[in-house]
This record gives sequence, structure tokens and C-alpha cells, in this order.
Amino acid sequence: QVQLVESGGRLVQAGDSLRLSCAASEHTSGIYAMGWFRQAPGKEREFVASISVTGVNTNYADSVRGRFAIARVNAKNTVFLQMDSLKPEDTAVYYCAASSKVLPGPGVREYNYWGQGTQVTVSS
Repeated sequence: QVQLVESGGRLVQAGDSLRLSCAASEHTSGIYAMGWFRQAPGKEREFVASISVTGVNTNYADSVRGRFAIARVNAKNTVFLQMDSLKPEDTAVYYCAASSKVLPGPGVREYNYWGQGTQVTVSS
């Protein structure tokens, strides 16, 4: 069982940058692809970004492409989400997830393990 713990969420202003971290409880290098999702109040959980097992392949939602960047440091079992040029519509709880698939799709069912989430609030 992989446990994921997110951190880094806080209140920021529009245009600010923020980096989220996700620490895994066990070795994820070479085993799991990783992803970030978010869920705003009253909305379904949506895909934000993913990174393959090797870290070579990344994928982004259209709404964040060019502003967000996902990266992983396998030696530390950690995944990051760098968020720049934040907008009020980025406000949500952000979740880290791990998938046993090599290249998971953007659906929540593609992922096996989930963290508890970290709140990101962007004020206008």
C-alpha cells in the first residue's frame, strides 16, 4: 500500500507561483506513474498533470499547460507540481495520485492510490 502526502498548498494572489510536493511512503521509482488532480467545491475531480514512471513523458490539462510543470525526484520518492501565473479558477483541493500503469490516461480510475489533498486558494 502506497501512502501519499501532499504539502505546499496555501492562500496566494492571482499571478503568484506555488510549488506543491507529494511524498510517497515507499519506493515509487520505476513502479508508479504519478499524477496531480484537483477538485473545486461542487465540481468533479479533474486531471491536472501526470508524469511517467521514467519521468520522460508528461501530460497536462489544457487549462494548465504552459503554466504548471510536473517533475519527480525518484531518489526521494517525491513528485512536485510547480504552478505559475495562478488564477482564481485554479482554486481547489489538489490531490497526488499513483498509477501502476506505465502511461495512465487522465481519468481518476487510472490511478490506484491517492493522497488526502492540499488546499490551494488563489485570490483575485
